[in-house]
Amino acid sequence: MIEAVTFDVTHTLVHCPRLGEIYSEVLGRHGVVVAPAEALRLIGLVWREMACSADPSRDRFTAHPEGARGWWQRFLCRFCEHLDAPPPSRFAAAELFHRFGSSGAWEVYPEVPEVLDALRARGLRLGVISNWDTRLPELLRQLDLARRFDVLVYSSAVGVEKPDPRIYRRALRELGVEPRASLHVGDSRLEDLEGAIAAGMRALLLVRGSGGGPASVAGPAGPAGKSRRAPSPSGLHDLSPLPSLVAAGTARGGRGGRGATR
Repeated sequence: MIEAVTFDVTHTLVHCPRLGEIYSEVLGRHGVVVAPAEALRLIGLVWREMACSADPSRDRFTAHPEGARGWWQRFLCRFCEHLDAPPPSRFAAAELFHRFGSSGAWEVYPEVPEVLDALRARGLRLGVISNWDTRLPELLRQLDLARRFDVLVYSSAVGVEKPDPRIYRRALRELGVEPRASLHVGDSRLEDLEGAIAAGMRALLLVRGSGGGPASVAGPAGPAGKSRRAPSPSGLHDLSPLPSLVAAGTARGGRGGRGATR
């Protein structure tokens, strides 16, 4: 039986609909010209580049000599290198750091508050497990989400990143539940699905912006505690069905639920 549900943050609970526009606006004020669409493309490219060199056993933000601000300064420098532009001023990096730490840059997906409230009404404990820096708690407070969670666990506070099982175990300890009685929901196959399964949890992949499919819940299987390979990324296309899935027992990994696996 599921006693707790944990969630990723970005692209699971919230998103930034004006990401490219904000970069374009801020950098334009500091002498770097880039169209919103190109900014959006480069943000994704640089994020993937820097993710390739990240070590999940260390939080990337606290591992930087200058902390999260220094890491995002380096991110912006690499962004500008792709534009053959000079390194941005620290004022540009500071403005972007402030903008994305404030609620004005973000939107909560429309179904999220109702889903969280429904899960809490059923007596489930709720948590966040996210690769984020120290701005996260205040951001979630501004977005009126923090009060809906029992625990907020993020990489800069723990010192490791998803998919390292230690960040999941930290959340489970704070929630006071066993891995087999918990479900994690997120949009990353590696960080959320496979990371949670490695920690002994159930896991559900969220695939926003697609048609979705039957809920594919994966989790520990067999008496030896080994896990199956993660299912193909069909998942849910939003969180709306989640309370019903949990209530119906689909998320327990029983044989009777559609799309459930053990």
